[in-house]
Amino acid sequence: MAQDRSILVQSTTSTANSGLYDHLLPIFTEKSGIRVNVVAVGTGQAIQNARNCDADVLLVHARPAEEEFVAKGYGTQRNELMYNDFIVVGPKADPAGVAGMTDAGAALARIAKAGALFASRGDDSGTHKKELALWQAAGIDPAPASGAWYRETGSGMGATLNAGIGMGAYVLTDRATWISFDNKQDYTITVEGDAALFNQYGVIPVNPGHCPSARIEAAQDFADWLVSAEGQAAIAAYTIDGQQLFFPNAPQS
Repeated sequence: MAQDRSILVQSTTSTANSGLYDHLLPIFTEKSGIRVNVVAVGTGQAIQNARNCDADVLLVHARPAEEEFVAKGYGTQRNELMYNDFIVVGPKADPAGVAGMTDAGAALARIAKAGALFASRGDDSGTHKKELALWQAAGIDPAPASGAWYRETGSGMGATLNAGIGMGAYVLTDRATWISFDNKQDYTITVEGDAALFNQYGVIPVNPGHCPSARIEAAQDFADWLVSAEGQAAIAAYTIDGQQLFFPNAPQS
């Protein structure tokens, strides 16, 4: 029976911490009778969990890793879902003098040159992958500074923001988590607007050919709804204090 169907989604943390699922899932469940259970972890861990067949759907934000997941037969098809962007937040004192910059690589280079504290998630999440790509594009390897000005928390986005704010460090975060984050203290957005900070999310049903336990019918129903006109409108409608957190961009037939 439809009302007995349920699926497990392995998800990036930002979609859960921002409250998006609290907004979306009741709408989908009422329409479909399918209950959606979410495990919110870093993208790297979410992908590993899905590879281990502990998932019916994968919803993350690291496109190269998502495409590899499908190419290796772990997922059936990747669909673009929505986007927002990454930002760098920092203390009002702005010790590296990066406030107002729109070139992320130049800002990171300035932080490194100043030896200003930077808090990294260090957890193979989508945000961490983006951060490492930005350092690489800037021609900087922060690893030798680990434990000095470069601090790796090994934690999720909220915990890393709390740690970073506690030590006065700059932090790369997705905008949705920052908008919904309560402990901002004197922190502000210091770097934004670089095309390199674009943050795309994708949704992938797990391949039952690899994971026979995958509930593919219900998983496909959920993925199809997310990229449908109704699902996309529901994503666009989610706001906090008048600010839209995610911008739907699934290709419409």
